[in-house]
Amino acid sequence: MYDLDALPEDGKNHELADGWLFELSHSVRHDHAAERLKDLLKRVAGAEMYIAGGSNDVATAAGVRKPDVIVMTRDAARATKERKARTIYGAEVLLAVEVVSPRSGSEQHDRVRKVREYAATGIPMYWIVDLEPSPTVAVMELDGDAYRLTRLAKAGEKLTGDFPFPFSFDPGTLTDLE
Repeated sequence: MYDLDALPEDGKNHELADGWLFELSHSVRHDHAAERLKDLLKRVAGAEMYIAGGSNDVATAAGVRKPDVIVMTRDAARATKERKARTIYGAEVLLAVEVVSPRSGSEQHDRVRKVREYAATGIPMYWIVDLEPSPTVAVMELDGDAYRLTRLAKAGEKLTGDFPFPFSFDPGTLTDLE
């Protein structure tokens, strides 16, 4: 973790897993979709919720991850701020979202490693947003010590749910330009 803290602020994002630093590969489309989802969730979340983007470090058993979007309670966010902690305890995160960057080194991490890591950390819900060929959102809910796919919504369909707060949106809107 000290290697991660020692990195210069050069605008690049890194994660730490099993003692190795990984540079995150993003694209304009990836960043736009993550920002749209974050904004969408902020509009429907209650005042007691905190929604943030990919600059937050989340501690897992394997190291430090930077989900593209996280949801946690405002109380948990305040506690992190009061601790002056650089990392958020994974157990405080209610929802972690990763936007897949196809054909990148991080794609396997998002689809395989983080599924196991976030489940082991106890994050109740994990979404994988796939932008190609058209936007889809896979919703996975913690069932014991592993995630179970509970919903898959494609562009043109409504993704609805009640956790961590009521939401409803079409995954196709994640790539819209306003």
